[in-house]
This record gives sequence, structure tokens and C-alpha cells, in this order.
Amino acid sequence: MIRSLTVSTLLLPALPVLAQMTPLGVWHTIDDADGKPAAEVRISEESGVLKGVVEKSLKPGVEPNCDRCTDDRKGKPKLGMEIIRGARKADGKDVWEGGNILDPNNGTVYRLRMTPIEGGRKLEVRGFVGVALLGRTQTWVRVQ
Repeated sequence: MIRSLTVSTLLLPALPVLAQMTPLGVWHTIDDADGKPAAEVRISEESGVLKGVVEKSLKPGVEPNCDRCTDDRKGKPKLGMEIIRGARKADGKDVWEGGNILDPNNGTVYRLRMTPIEGGRKLEVRGFVGVALLGRTQTWVRVQ
């Protein structure tokens, strides 16, 4: 009995960390130019498929619409825009892939791979064209 209580007491603080090894939640995107937070994106799940929506801009003076987009998002406001579409959890891994991500600043849509790191406090977001070697990775920081 005492052994069970001791094990439970030791494992209890680790549960929030284990529960966070997912991209679900609100994230600060980081500007490549200055390394500062650029926007808040909420990643949610519906029927096993992830989507990410811009909830807040953290950069003053950024053009409000995605005029460079070439799909159904062209000319629409960046605020409230779905920039992540179609990602699914890879079998047996803490990796979500198979979807795409839009860079609303240049209108380019990239293939997507997301991996929670540092106990789920950060998210590696890799956007690429063709193969994963041809792309770039940003590290987003969890807000909640």
C-alpha cells in the first residue's frame, strides 16, 4: 500500500508533461527575422485531423489580409485564417504530418511535419516542398 502511494505521488507531477506531448493548444509563432513572437495560433483536432487558426497578431503594422494567397484564402483576413490543414498523427510516433501549412506573409503552402519537443513546451514546425530536406523549421512556443 505504501509502495503504491509512493509511486503515485512520484508520478503525479509528471502527468501534465505527458499530456502536453501533442500540438493541440495555443502557440506563439516566432518571426524568423527578429526571433520575437509574431502571432498566436490555436491548433485543434476534429476527427483525428488537426487544423491551426490564427487567433491573434503580435506584430503591429502587418498587412491584415492574405493578398498573396493563391487558394480559397486569397484576400481574406489573416486573423481567423486556417493556416494548418489536414495533419494527422503518424503511427506510433509523436509526430503529426500529411497536412499543409500556409505562410500568410508570402502566400506559399508547404507540406507539414510537427513534432512536440522539450516536454511539449515547444513545437518544431517543418514546412517543405517535395521532400522534408527542402524546407525550413520553426520552433513555436506553447502559450497554453
